[in-house]
Amino acid sequence: MNTMDSTPPSEPEIVTLAAVPVAVVREVVPMSDLTGFFGRAYQTVAETLGKQRITMTGPPLGIYFGMPADTVDVAAGFPTDRPVSAENGVIAETLPGGRAAQIVHVGSYDSLRQTYGRLTAWLEDQKLKGGPVMWESYLTEPTPDGDQHAMLTRITWPLAE
Repeated sequence: MNTMDSTPPSEPEIVTLAAVPVAVVREVVPMSDLTGFFGRAYQTVAETLGKQRITMTGPPLGIYFGMPADTVDVAAGFPTDRPVSAENGVIAETLPGGRAAQIVHVGSYDSLRQTYGRLTAWLEDQKLKGGPVMWESYLTEPTPDGDQHAMLTRITWPLAE
C-alpha cells in the first residue's frame, strides 16, 4: 500500500440494495487469465448492448460466483436499463437486492486481497456472513498512464440471511 495515498480506504458498511439487471459474459477462468477475460468480456458486452440499444446504467462490474481458487467462476459486464437478449455469449443476470456489505478499495487491483481481508474480518466481528456471490464495481477506469494508487473499486457482498 502506498502511504502517500491521499484518499483513505473506506470503512465497511451495511447497505440495502435494489435488484439490478446486468449484461455479462460468464466463464470459469484461470486466475492467471482474469485480466484478458475482463478485456474481452467488456468489449463483447459493450458491442452487444450497442446493437440492442440498451443503456449502461453504471460502471463496469466483475461478479464472482463462489471463492476464487486456481480458477474462478466470474462474469464481467455492465448494469443496464433492461435485460439484454442472449447473443454472442452475452447473457442477462440480475444482481440481487437486499442487505449487503460494501467497502471501497483505494489502490491497484493487486492489493484488493487486503481489502477483502478487512471486509471478511469486519463481517465476522459483526456476526454476519457473506453469501455465495459478490461483485466489484470499477469506479475509476484503469489507464496505462493513470495512478494505480488512486483507483477506486467498490466491493459489494450480499449477506447470507
